[in-house]
Parts: sequence; structure tokens; C-alpha cells
Amino acid sequence: MTDALVLGGGGVAGIAWITGLLAGLADAGRDVTGAEVLVGTSAGATVAAQLGSGLPLDELYARQTEPELQSAEIMADVDLANFGAGIAEVLQGIASVPDMRRAVGRYALGTETVPEAERRRVIESRLPSHDWPASRTVRIVAVDAETGQPRVFDGSSGVALVDAVAASCAVPGIWPPVTIDGRRFVDGGVRSASNTDYAGGASRVLAIVPMGATELFPSEHPLELAVAELRAAGAEVAVVGPDEASVAAIGTNPLDPATRRPAAEAGRAQGRELRPLWSGA
Repeated sequence: MTDALVLGGGGVAGIAWITGLLAGLADAGRDVTGAEVLVGTSAGATVAAQLGSGLPLDELYARQTEPELQSAEIMADVDLANFGAGIAEVLQGIASVPDMRRAVGRYALGTETVPEAERRRVIESRLPSHDWPASRTVRIVAVDAETGQPRVFDGSSGVALVDAVAASCAVPGIWPPVTIDGRRFVDGGVRSASNTDYAGGASRVLAIVPMGATELFPSEHPLELAVAELRAAGAEVAVVGPDEASVAAIGTNPLDPATRRPAAEAGRAQGRELRPLWSGA
């Protein structure tokens, strides 16, 4: 039996909330961090890489809640509702999802942001190890800004882990597209907020989604469809999104570093109270 842990996007608040939720599950005797397959998108790519580092979960949690251990972040003043409205304007009049992804890529390439090297240093500071884990499969999703095609990076891709995570976290219009092998890549959330379908082949799949079922970009593989397809293939699938307290802690600007401690604490509290994820568990 192969377990897959799918970790979705949600900014720095999402990183903290996922970490807190995993810690809360472990507190309740349901540690899921040993899954053989990790699928990470945006915030979830960061957590997947952190889990792959082998750093104990309590230490990963402390890196979200203790100021002296927190990564150096760049403040971005973003309101999700306004961000969504801006993307809708970019996509106006475009019919197909692939064309929409290409339009988002053009928008990202044409928007002035912080320098790519400065943003990369942020990702470096988030990751306890810059090496791909050898003991499990980590899949990190990004999107080619020019072609709109998704790219799944893993330890066999020949791409540095920091660059793969940075690409998956490159929110269009907020952070710079990431250069890999002469191509520019944007956030994996442009394809899907969680890319749960990339857990195909696993016997059990747990999708942890800071944004719930919300897709900020048009998707051919939204969460509900991916879950249905996995179940039809025989997988047991559980999905966990934020409860009311966690939604409040994440807030309307999940890119605000100040959300980290409250989001982590709310996630941990939620994880401790979750009912068993699997039948018979």
C-alpha cells in the first residue's frame, strides 16, 4: 500500500497552517508525514521539501511560530478578492484553459516584481535542506510561463530543489517567474491549487488544501474532479481544508508573514480534533 500526501497552495499562511495541521495530527497519534509520495504545489511545495529534509515535525512547527527561527520573507500586500478580480480581467475573452494559462504566464512575465535572485534567497531560507530526499518521491508542480504547460519536478529532473520550489511558489504578478534551463516558470497553482491528480497510483491519498476547494485560476483538474478520478481508480482519498478558526487565522492576505504563528496554531488545534482520516483508523 502506497500513501501519498498532497499539499496545496496558500502563501506563507498556508505553509504555517499545513505544518500546524500535520503537527496536530501527530499529537493525536495520526502522523501522516511518512507518506512515500509527496505532491507539493506553491505553499505545499515548500512543506513537501521541508518534510523531505528529515527535520522533525516539532522543529518544522517551531520554524513557523518562533520569531527567531522564522524564515526571512518579503511582505506582499495582497487581498485574495482583488487578486482574483485582476486575474479575471487578464482572462477576459479567452475560452480555453491552456490559452488562459498562457495569458497568466504573459501577465507574470510582463509584471515588475522583486528581483529573481532576491526571491530565491527567501526560498533558500525556508528549506532546512537544499537536496532532494533520497528516501521518498517528492513531486513539485510549476507551469511554463510561455507555453502554459505544467512541469512536475522531482529528484530525477536534474533541477535544484530550491529552484523547483521557487518556481512552484512564483505567484503571477506578485513574485518573479523562475528561470530553469532557459525557461521561465510560474506557480503550480496556475494549473490547480493542489494538483491532486498527480498522486495517481497511490492506494491512499490525503490532500491538505489551505484554500479548500477554491481554484484561483481556471483548471482542467480541479480538486473535486481529481478526487473522483482517484477514487474511481480504487484509491482511498481524504481531503482536509481549514475550519472556521483556521480560515480566520489565514485571513485575506495569506502572503503576510504575520499570519504564520496564528495560522500554525489554528492548524495544530484543528489537526488534534480531526476525526480518523481512514476507515478503521
